[in-house]
Amino acid sequence: MAEVIRINETTWRIEDGGVRFFLFCGAERAALIDTGMNAPDARTIAEGITDLPIVLINTHADPDHISGNASFREFYMSPNEEENYRNFKGQGTILPVKEGDEIDLGGRTLRVIDIPGHTPGSIAILDVENRILVSGDTVSDSNIFMFGPMRNLDRYIESLVHLSEYADKFDEIYPMHGSFPASPDLIGKLKEGAEQIRAGEVSGNEVEFYGNKALLYKFPFAGLLCDLK
Repeated sequence: MAEVIRINETTWRIEDGGVRFFLFCGAERAALIDTGMNAPDARTIAEGITDLPIVLINTHADPDHISGNASFREFYMSPNEEENYRNFKGQGTILPVKEGDEIDLGGRTLRVIDIPGHTPGSIAILDVENRILVSGDTVSDSNIFMFGPMRNLDRYIESLVHLSEYADKFDEIYPMHGSFPASPDLIGKLKEGAEQIRAGEVSGNEVEFYGNKALLYKFPFAGLLCDLK
């Protein structure tokens, strides 16, 4: 069962067995950011926290982030993520968002940042007034999936560079996996590690995840799971 943890009077994280999602409240409405892996009742969980109207924003469409999407007729997502979403039988109407788009919750502005690589339509969410970056799966200190269809290491590196351009706009990172919160300096460390992988400067160990084989490059700060070469 998902565990609801209050961060402050307007922000909650919901821990869902190795993945988390968030509820951000403004003065006029609330945003559920992702719906977890084993939380088809994600909307009910959110409605138990707030009486505000709730919108849904998906950072991306891997199955551990969309388990409760069916409770929403429509939701915000990058249109570049639709193929991934439909591949996992995702239903509902995508309200397309892109770099620079803003969702106003009432005194709380959520700005979209495009960060493809982990998936084609991965996005980060910048909580402008509270100086928080919700990073999806792109930034965390866990093992980040970069193997299999739709992953792109070059674009992932470019997205880490792009996130670093926003470094003066956030103080904390809220990742969907791993330790909470994450330090902003993790972005640079992940970029350096990914560049070392691309350059062939480090070796990975062959591992099996969910019946698939991958190379795990384990760094002191995180792991990157990449395709076998």
